[in-house]
Amino acid sequence: MQEYIKYVSEKLMLNATDVENTIKLIEDGCTVAFMARYRKELTGGLDEVIINSIVNTLKKAKTFFARKEVILSSIESQGLLTEELKEKIEAIDDITELEDFYLPYKPKRRTRATIAKEKGLEPLAWAIIGERNISLANFIDNELQGARDIVAEWVSENPISRQKMRNYFKRNAVIKTSKAKGYKENSKYEELLGINQLAYTAPSHRILALFRAEAEGELKVSFSPQEDYYAIEYLIKGFIKRDNSTSQQKLYACEDAYKRLLAPSIENEFRALLKEKADEKAIYVFSKNLRQLLMAAPLGEKRVLAIDPGVRTGCKVACLNANGRLLCHDVIFPQTNAAESIRILTYFVKTYDIEAIAIGNGTFSKETEEFVRSIDFGKEIIISIVNENGASVYSASAVAREELGDYDITVRGAVSIGRRLQDPLAELVKIEPKSIGVGQYQHDVNQNLLQESLHQTVESCVNQVGVELNTASTQLLSYVSGIGPSLAKNIVDYRNEHGAFSSRKELLKVKRFGEKAFEQSAGFLRIRQGENPLDNTAVHPERYGVVEQMAKDAGCSVKELINDSSKRVDLNLYKYVEGNCGLHTLIDIFNELEKPSRDIRTKFEEVSLNKGINKLEQIQNEQILEGIITNITAFGAFVDLGVHVSGLIHRSEIADEFFGEVSDVLSINQRVVVRVISLDYERKRIGLSLKLNQD
Repeated sequence: MQEYIKYVSEKLMLNATDVENTIKLIEDGCTVAFMARYRKELTGGLDEVIINSIVNTLKKAKTFFARKEVILSSIESQGLLTEELKEKIEAIDDITELEDFYLPYKPKRRTRATIAKEKGLEPLAWAIIGERNISLANFIDNELQGARDIVAEWVSENPISRQKMRNYFKRNAVIKTSKAKGYKENSKYEELLGINQLAYTAPSHRILALFRAEAEGELKVSFSPQEDYYAIEYLIKGFIKRDNSTSQQKLYACEDAYKRLLAPSIENEFRALLKEKADEKAIYVFSKNLRQLLMAAPLGEKRVLAIDPGVRTGCKVACLNANGRLLCHDVIFPQTNAAESIRILTYFVKTYDIEAIAIGNGTFSKETEEFVRSIDFGKEIIISIVNENGASVYSASAVAREELGDYDITVRGAVSIGRRLQDPLAELVKIEPKSIGVGQYQHDVNQNLLQESLHQTVESCVNQVGVELNTASTQLLSYVSGIGPSLAKNIVDYRNEHGAFSSRKELLKVKRFGEKAFEQSAGFLRIRQGENPLDNTAVHPERYGVVEQMAKDAGCSVKELINDSSKRVDLNLYKYVEGNCGLHTLIDIFNELEKPSRDIRTKFEEVSLNKGINKLEQIQNEQILEGIITNITAFGAFVDLGVHVSGLIHRSEIADEFFGEVSDVLSINQRVVVRVISLDYERKRIGLSLKLNQD
């Protein structure tokens, strides 16, 4: 354990005690959300981001030390493990350094060097590596070549050599591209052809694009220094100390070591490093976008009429109650039968007392919105455009079949649009994150890391917001701390059989729902009409006693303590500090009592864009338009203008002053005013700028 603590604390530069306590909690089965919220005294108040870093670094530590044991065992089995060698290996704290150190001892296939050793040429190789001034006239060319092969392998396996070349590649490697056999005319990778730039200057999205083009057989891509000469010169400076016959042989061996062994090996390493960093960047952007999308403002529990726009097959209409249950559905044809469409919509609005209308942003969206806004419903109704990315995926999913098995996929799509307006988070968790339509090159990055990051993001959002126990879907419950898919199903089954939960403690009656699951999940679950008013707050049941003591000291009930701020004025938090209930926890409790069960998401705003403009052809250069950001990448942001084609704000058109990441200054669902700076009607491309003044 101590070696893990030391490794993690040093890598992350964190207090060792906080790391130790956090690792103990992790090993005890605590979730990140639970630790960040309810164990602040133990973690030192570390947030979710840092705790996740500890979790991930702990995994690397376990892999690293396991690898070290394998290496020690391998060297020992060869009879080469001395105490000195063991101490050196145990002192290494970097995986690359460890593998470099192991390389000379690593079992390998027969090489030119091993063949030369079999021929007894190792003494000559030692003479060359030591630059001894001996006569080489007695050795034939093949013998000298064999000795040089041995020296070349030694040089290539030398940790200092390898680190020198790594550093050289990082500073000097150049990306070069050329046509491969599979290159297509008018290729989408045309802009990447003929690249010749330093690798460290290439942005992450370009790296991923290059790897994709290579994988698809359209481009050849290399990552190596421009000239071998300088790399070899850089290498041999540390090896050639004399000027004699053997030093000349050593020089030849160094050249061979670089060209035949080191350069291909380090280039592969360098490619992997570039890919890893590009993956990390893309996954970070994707996860940040996903968080913003999931945390979009909910309309709340209002009765919604949802419309999935369409032309040929009409617009699918679905009426939902305040909890998202389907009440009825129909199809309207505004283009060909406006009168009947108006009759159906007004009837639904009146019959089901509709409070809001959600319109999907797909084909015929803008036309449908204008049609709906032209109808006099006799009352104020919220009309909002909803991003429908992934709705079709949901419609065909097992989840949709379970929820709406009696209805076809078109109805399910409309229902999903309506529910997204009511509560984006609750609906979007039913869809595979990669299908939601945010991020870049998501199919090209490390899928395991992507899946892990996205899962962490969804889990974080769900637990930050909290979940209503009596209405939540199986999918939403599965992301609650400590629950998962199996227990989520058991909760819903129990709810269906026994009715609504009246208290958090009732969860312990659910099949396989033990004390540990209760500890990890209870604080994130809400019961609005529960027996205990604290069940509708983020106060954990383990701290109910503290709140009850506060109420007793204030001379009131717990309910009064929550509802009447004057009852809390004279309370001294320090009085309630005891054991692992410190100020961190007490401040959180006090804040929760101030605003019980508050929704941390932003306030809902009705979305409508550019009245009278619904086609790409209606847009002109230099036009000022309003849009909604739908996706953010490393190179810019995509904007929905209401014309079925997203415009792109390149990062160069975001601001004149310096900024870091695009996601630092823009966010998903953000309203922006943009200027059209380029149009390509044929390729359906719109270039946008946030710089409204041409100057």
